[in-house]
Formats: sequence, structure tokens, C-alpha cells
Amino acid sequence: MAEQPVRKAPKAHEARVVRTERITPHMVRVVLGGEGLSGFSADEFTDHYIKLIFPAQGVTYPEPFDMARIREEFPREQWPTTRTYTVRAWDPDHHELTVDFVVHGDEGLAGPWAAGARAGETVRFLGPGGGYAPDPAADWHLLVGDESALPAVAASLERMPEGAVGHAFIEVESPDEEHKIAAPPGVALHWLHRGDRPVGEALLAAVRALDFPPGDVHAFVHGEAGFVKELRRHLRQDRRIPRDRLSISGYWRLGQSDEAWRAVKREWNEQVEREQEPAAVA
Repeated sequence: MAEQPVRKAPKAHEARVVRTERITPHMVRVVLGGEGLSGFSADEFTDHYIKLIFPAQGVTYPEPFDMARIREEFPREQWPTTRTYTVRAWDPDHHELTVDFVVHGDEGLAGPWAAGARAGETVRFLGPGGGYAPDPAADWHLLVGDESALPAVAASLERMPEGAVGHAFIEVESPDEEHKIAAPPGVALHWLHRGDRPVGEALLAAVRALDFPPGDVHAFVHGEAGFVKELRRHLRQDRRIPRDRLSISGYWRLGQSDEAWRAVKREWNEQVEREQEPAAVA
């Protein structure tokens, strides 16, 4: 039997906090920089993401920092915790990486860190990953997301050519959570205010009610897994959008921690795809 390849732990980048800005009551922007980003690049996709590394409380890791060594030498409960965040912007000239964080007080891990981050503070991360960028050849674009997908939606709109057309639906808690996003004149930007409704309910209603323009659509739909599942069914079965014209996945799932969701996400997505494969047209 052939030997299975040894999977290497990805190399961690080290950056320092350059500045922070609270852009809405519940969103904080953190700009990272420093020499540790000299070999970093994130300009291929508009949904590039990184995995921020948070050390276990009270644990000091050997330098130079090496995830493979940590996993080899430390018990699992002392491994660092990671949190996945979309790259809002990457400035290759100044080696500055911008990441937006949704913050709800002391809830979670990365949000409170971002709210309290100070210039000069060091942070490590893995990445980038990613796989979507708006196709300039598409007849029109559809972008749908809650707060977790807002940075990717914004980055995608900024990447589109001036003549692009389409619709972008972004669901936030209230009007206070809206902020300025540059979009081509032909792309309608729809801010939906959730209020006390379940996450994604307003997005589902808006997309179902949309009069789809004719032609080839390139769609990006991300956010809470529950509404993403329902929209996937609508877009694949009712609207008959081909699978290869959809970038669609749950960034998070209501009622599950980040670790629990990541453990089942791939299998969950594959199962949903099988269940929702549209019947062949006779």
C-alpha cells in the first residue's frame, strides 16, 4: 500500500495592529501590517479569508511559532483556537490587511478581541483561502449575505467593472449597521433590516420576490447556514441556476459554536447539495 502523504500544518503569518475603527455600532475594522506580511497576498478572490489564531489561556508556545510543533508537543486542550474572517481589503503596496469584525459586547472570541485591539499588538493568522470573484462575463450578478458575508459582498462590488449590473442584498440588524459601500451604478444595493426577525428571513423573502433579469447570473450567497440552505433550494430548483454559477455556503450556523460547525460543515454542505439537486427536465 502506498504511503499516505503527511499533511503539513500551514505556516502562520505574524502581523501587528496598525489601527482600528468602529464603523458601525456592531462592526469594528482592524487594519494589520508589519514585516510579517511581506510574503502575504490576497488579491485573487473577493472572498479571501484568514484564520486568526488565539492562544489557549495561560499557555505559552515556543518560538518561532509552529502549528505543527504545537500539535505534536501540546495536548489538544492547549492548542490555539482559530476563528475565520473574510479579508475586507488587501493593500499590497503598504502591506496592510483590513478585516471587519461583528462585535456584540463580550460575546464570542474574535469580536471582543477586535473591540479591544490596540496599535502595536501582535496577532497571528493562517491563510488566505478563498474561491470566488465576480465573473466579468456574467450578464448580471446576485449577491446575498448577512453581516458575516458583508465584507465579501463589499469587496466583490468594488471589484466589479463599471458596467456591471445586478442586485446585492445585505441583511443587518438595524439602519445603524449600514455603511458606505462602493458599487457600480447598475448594481442595486438593498439593505434589509432584521429587527426581531430570525436571521435570513428578510433575505429569503427578498430573493424569492425578485424579478430575475434575463441572461447568465453569477451568484454569491453566504451567511447563516439555515437561510443559505433554503436559498440554495430556491436558486437551484426554482430558478434553475447551474451549480457552477453559484458560490454558496454557510459561514456559520445558529446554535453551534465555530468549532462544532466547522467539524460538520463539509458533510452538511455535501448532503444538502445531494438533496437539492434539481430533477432533470424531460
